[in-house]
Amino acid sequence: VHLSDNTETARAVGSRYGKPVILTVQAARMQQAGHLFYRSENGVWLADAVPPGYLDVPGAE
Repeated sequence: VHLSDNTETARAVGSRYGKPVILTVQAARMQQAGHLFYRSENGVWLADAVPPGYLDVPGAE
């Protein structure tokens, strides 16, 4: 899974493949639960998977 640490970059990258959908990842909770994050040489954050319980939809309450 490709991740971004800011909305602007996520929107720009996502727009390359159509209309982007931006979700918020509860990364601190994931890390505390033992999930690993990696940073590629070009600065992209990666994870093997993001379980649905760690995802939020901005503006949905």
